[in-house]
Amino acid sequence: MFGLGEKNIGIDLGTANTIVYVDGKGIVLREPSVVAKSTKDGEVIAVGEEARAMVGRTPGSIQAVRPMKDGVIADYDTTVAMMKYFIEKALGHSSGKPYVMVCVPTGITAVEKRAVIDATRVAGARDAYVIEEPFAAAIGAGLPVMDPTGSMVVDIGGGTTDVATISLGGIVSSRSVRMAGDKLNDSIIGFVRQKYNLLIGERTAEQLKWDIGSASAKAAKDIEPVPVRGRDLVTGLPTTVEVSGVDVNAAIAESVAEIIDTVKETLEETSPEIAADVIDHGIVLTGGGALLKNLPEVIAEETQVPVTIAPDPLDCVAIGTGESLKSINVIKKKQ
Repeated sequence: MFGLGEKNIGIDLGTANTIVYVDGKGIVLREPSVVAKSTKDGEVIAVGEEARAMVGRTPGSIQAVRPMKDGVIADYDTTVAMMKYFIEKALGHSSGKPYVMVCVPTGITAVEKRAVIDATRVAGARDAYVIEEPFAAAIGAGLPVMDPTGSMVVDIGGGTTDVATISLGGIVSSRSVRMAGDKLNDSIIGFVRQKYNLLIGERTAEQLKWDIGSASAKAAKDIEPVPVRGRDLVTGLPTTVEVSGVDVNAAIAESVAEIIDTVKETLEETSPEIAADVIDHGIVLTGGGALLKNLPEVIAEETQVPVTIAPDPLDCVAIGTGESLKSINVIKKKQ
């Protein structure tokens, strides 16, 4: 199936983070999907963790960018450079080109899918294949994807939320919305700007989301406020304000409602038999967004279906993508 001594890899190429799984080793690399480039000649200066540390702090000669947007490639050349770096770092001094399995959101076009395959080949893959994110997440979460029983997974990443019901090795119904972690951060930035005349950065917004963010308005009332530093839009000077859990909940409420609506719409499209299976087994949340406080309870309340968070929700997609390498011959025939 593979060449002798080759290490084939699975890549969760996320909008916010990239996770690499090496066949036989498991997850070997987890870094932000960020590239720092020279604005003069476009030369890549740093990738991953090193580049993320530069976000919002670069001089005019350096630009820190995220080449993935909403789960798809927004900057082709930079994505190739980033993937080349990650593949080489994951494999070390291993000889030979690997087969690479990359996960993609369910809602992307054939052109966007082709761009991922081409970029992976140019980055150093012998050949590249794609697997849909919710299917990979279901495999990584240990759901019985090959059985004649319905499972439902909600993968909330950085750029997209993918919802799917799965049975007999395939996706039965699915929805993908470009509403996920990044949009929640943007909503927090907008809310703090509007209410407090305070300009905060993306990293500060993300920290607020994890520290005091809650999907439940009721639970948010019990969360202690935290001091937040930023730039006062009136005076232009650095300042500190107290932001509460209620503030963050109000900021993200609309986005959370959209994710819940997507779950409901996917449930409405499923057959009665699969809907019955989902009620029995519950909905499984994966991805970084699954860690938002009180999100399982809020989704369960709205859908009347039990909701659980998968073990290692951040790694489910990467693990599933890596596990699918074992069936690469089947995927080759399909693609």
